[in-house]
Amino acid sequence: MSGEEVSGVAAATAPLVVRRLQVGDSAAVARWEAFVDQCPQATFFHRAGWQRVIGEVFRHPTHFLYAERAGQLEGVLPLAQVKSLLFGNALVSLPFAVYGGVAASTPQAADLLEDEAQAIARSLEVDHLELRNVRERHPEWPQQDLYVRFRRAIVPDLEANMLAIPRKQRAMVRKGMKSGLRSEIDSDSRRFFALYADNVHRHGTPALPQRYFERLLQVFAGSCDIMTVVDEAGRPVSSVLSFYFRDEVLPYYAGDEPSARNLAANDFKYWELLRRSCERGLKVFDYGRSKRDTGSYSFKKNWGFEPEPLFYEYCLYRRETVPQNNPANAKYRLLINTWQRMPLGLANWLGPFIVRNLG
Repeated sequence: MSGEEVSGVAAATAPLVVRRLQVGDSAAVARWEAFVDQCPQATFFHRAGWQRVIGEVFRHPTHFLYAERAGQLEGVLPLAQVKSLLFGNALVSLPFAVYGGVAASTPQAADLLEDEAQAIARSLEVDHLELRNVRERHPEWPQQDLYVRFRRAIVPDLEANMLAIPRKQRAMVRKGMKSGLRSEIDSDSRRFFALYADNVHRHGTPALPQRYFERLLQVFAGSCDIMTVVDEAGRPVSSVLSFYFRDEVLPYYAGDEPSARNLAANDFKYWELLRRSCERGLKVFDYGRSKRDTGSYSFKKNWGFEPEPLFYEYCLYRRETVPQNNPANAKYRLLINTWQRMPLGLANWLGPFIVRNLG
């Protein structure tokens, strides 16, 4: 038997073990990132940088697990604990992310990582473990049947992408063009944050802190940018922060000012992002997550995207039902109405203390 064959047999019979990623362990981070980059199940939200962002900005304890055999990674599972008096105690993969759960190259690694996650959940005495899976893994677990995602291929021909947009929505894009709108890539989050914070305030929800967006730009430099739409006078009217992963673009956070509606700036914004992505050679436009039967859900449908279910699965320990910590829950209506009436400056100061526990 050759040396390579002996080495292969040894690797195949070596034990599969779970380890924790340590912040600052550059060698382990590099191996994690290399695995995520080539694993078909992995998403942008499986990247190791989220451990730094969540830990530094929100101060949530993180548990980034990886399974390896003979020095080779076979799976990763990023987790963070979110604990508050108002919203409960949860172990989540991953807060502030629309996708999560296990990304693994072998079933054994996936199972071992989930077993370790449940052991951590029990040791932390959390109310529940939440895995934000793209594909169903545990049909026997309770699920959150609230969210869907929208994705579509970007074809190489720019005009074909335009013609793929349904006629009425395409007319709105052209209206934005005729209005003299143009897009610019920003070097920081200032213009974006002003539009985003005002937008979420009008909807009655707390804004994430500006520091969070700055850390996203820093930690994921080269894979995260902000594109802002300005009017003929150069005034910012709409903005979007996007993530890039392999050959995909994911517009993730956005904001508009009230005049954006009449200018068709929102439609123009997403067309400009699609146009720029096409010119970069990207293959998939991931329109992200929306709640069923909401305004954003209808908007994406009007662009010709079809919804795909997301499988948010829960292992319940100290509660009997899946949590409903979202604005669709009727019990938050009074809070939403109060937040809308709050002065914007006060809302921006107070918001981060609340939204850090929503995840």
